[in-house]
Amino acid sequence: MEDLLKLKDKNIVVMGVANKRSLAWGVAKSLYQAGANVIFTYRKDRSYSKLQKLLEENSLEAKMIVQCDVNADESIQEAFKKIGEEVDCIHGVVHSIAFAHAEDLKGDFVETSRDGFAFAQDTSAYSLVAVAKASRPLMKEGGALIAMSYLGAERVVDGYNVMGVAKASLEASVRYLASDLGKDNIRVNAISAGAVRTLAAKGVPSFNEILSKIEETAPLRKNVTQEEVGDMTIAMMSHLSRGVTGEIVYVDSGYNIMG
Repeated sequence: MEDLLKLKDKNIVVMGVANKRSLAWGVAKSLYQAGANVIFTYRKDRSYSKLQKLLEENSLEAKMIVQCDVNADESIQEAFKKIGEEVDCIHGVVHSIAFAHAEDLKGDFVETSRDGFAFAQDTSAYSLVAVAKASRPLMKEGGALIAMSYLGAERVVDGYNVMGVAKASLEASVRYLASDLGKDNIRVNAISAGAVRTLAAKGVPSFNEILSKIEETAPLRKNVTQEEVGDMTIAMMSHLSRGVTGEIVYVDSGYNIMG
């Protein structure tokens, strides 16, 4: 049987596993099933211990685990330098990182502080640019970068506020990066995932209403799972999507098409 994904033994960096509900963890599980070598980055020690526990519970082994704070250029450079010392080449990066201050998700968007706006952009959108720059020299055989987005990038989702604007910036960055990196055979795409109960989603005040609305109105009449997002992500990283770059792919039971 032919291996259609061609991800076996490929080195893929997964950034942003906070706990077992994280979309990044869903992607990692799918990558393991495809036979990839998974390299994780974490920001805080707390995330590191949770990640270790998850790997143990699922009898999985990380190729390596590296500390990386995406709000600091030196930390990003250092992380990819360490990765480059361990493996000769990487074939993909999953960027599943976004953050905004809680106070900027409460109340009206018009009340967003200057600092809060800049912080959300830096963490959620600029970090993809910085990661692309740092990982590019290691993608000697070409590769794929995948970012995680959400419908709030293009529609107003109650309570998503400054994160929606940061995700819009992320999606535009995906297109510009795709244009820049295409000549190196590096593809850049985003997955716009439907609402999944993650740590990040907890911060959105109207989250439960969003979930029930999707069940009522999405064409598939259901919310998506972490596994569905994980599987589509690896499809977009794999040989199957070698002709696709600069796209935002919706994994949301079709909710985004409804008027």
